[in-house]
Amino acid sequence: MYLKFKRLIDLILAIVLLIVFMIPMMIIAISIKLEDGGPIIYKSKRMGKGLKVFNTYKFRSMTTKRIELHSTLSHEQMVTKVGKFIRKTSLDELPQLFNIIKGEMSFIGPRPWIPEYYEWFNDEQKRRVDVLPGISGLAQVRGRNGISVFEKIDYDLQYVKNISFKQDVKLVFETIITVFSKTNAEITENGIKEEITELKESKEMSKVS
Repeated sequence: MYLKFKRLIDLILAIVLLIVFMIPMMIIAISIKLEDGGPIIYKSKRMGKGLKVFNTYKFRSMTTKRIELHSTLSHEQMVTKVGKFIRKTSLDELPQLFNIIKGEMSFIGPRPWIPEYYEWFNDEQKRRVDVLPGISGLAQVRGRNGISVFEKIDYDLQYVKNISFKQDVKLVFETIITVFSKTNAEITENGIKEEITELKESKEMSKVS
């Protein structure tokens, strides 16, 4: 019952926030375009509810020369000036309001991960996609990227098993505090590769044992 109510809240709140942030979003979009002329929105394939792949939307924060300069620039150097600001304030996440309106995401839920993660999940770990992925979730307010991939999954499973209105409201307020703390906010491509490797090794070890 709550999941239907949750979807209605998500839809109404996303539309309201889209109206409230319309002007700031336009300013960010223009700033991104003026800085290096590249695309405004960054799309990335993520795994959604029921193992359905979809595109998440974010304001682009990396230079358009990222591919060509990959071998000479660090991850931090590839972030544009506008990108640093919108990442620091989490404003780069605003386009995900469209993901929520489309029914692909929720405000609160396990963060949507790239499909490669799921190749190495066991059946229990795959339960993190029993609900819509969220812009923020239990794992984000319990350590973000400062905890291991297995701790993230455990928190996500804990959320899925105990999903409730009370928990979601609590996580909204904890998310606000977490955003302002600005700690462990980002994970690099190397960090993602390392997490996938850890999952792969864990699954292979479980087969052996």
